Amino acid sequence: MQEARGAEAAARAAEAEETAAAGVRVTDRRRVVLDDSPEGVRVQDATGAAEPSLKPKYVEELEARTRAAEGLAADVQARFEQVRAKLRRETDEIRQRLARTADERVQRDRAAFIASLLPVLDNLQLAIKAAEGGGSIEALLDGLRGTASGYENALSAAGAEPFKALGETFDPELHEAVDTTEVEPARDNTITAEYSRGYRLGNQLLRPARVQVGKSHQPSAVSSQPDRADDIEW
Repeated sequence: MQEARGAEAAARAAEAEETAAAGVRVTDRRRVVLDDSPEGVRVQDATGAAEPSLKPKYVEELEARTRAAEGLAADVQARFEQVRAKLRRETDEIRQRLARTADERVQRDRAAFIASLLPVLDNLQLAIKAAEGGGSIEALLDGLRGTASGYENALSAAGAEPFKALGETFDPELHEAVDTTEVEPARDNTITAEYSRGYRLGNQLLRPARVQVGKSHQPSAVSSQPDRADDIEW
């Protein structure tokens, strides 16, 4: 009987312990904290200490390297923009300086050419005065010669040079045939007279020479030349 009562008391004590154990409340004292860190969320316990990160170490290293690379790229881009802006400013300044230099040179060349023509005008005016004052023919001729010489000097100073035509073989690239005259076969397609001189400016033809071309009605050794004056339609 006593043993049965002891067993029942032990059972009740065990049941009381189970009831007491089931009634125990468990409180989670950890706190979730949001911040601006790359992870965005970190967990702290009641004392404020952050729990260890659950990311592998190599992932954290890669993220750190990525952030460093992004910062370096942003710095390089900023420097590139600065260099490009500086280069654009320098290019604009050089272009403007070259344009000013070209304009100044054109003005100087124009002024020099006009100045070279002033003596020509002076000679013309002197020739006119000599003719109006009843001067001699020789004085008038001297004035005209001075005028012609002044023109030639002005053209030469500007780079324009005459080229020889009389006695040369006719070349339609350089000569303009005004008329023809009959000549012996040996002088066929040769320039026999020059009505106005031709001029070059360097390698550029300013004006062809206006000439008379010899033409033979008999066959000649040079009759096969392609640039003949008799090929021109009059």
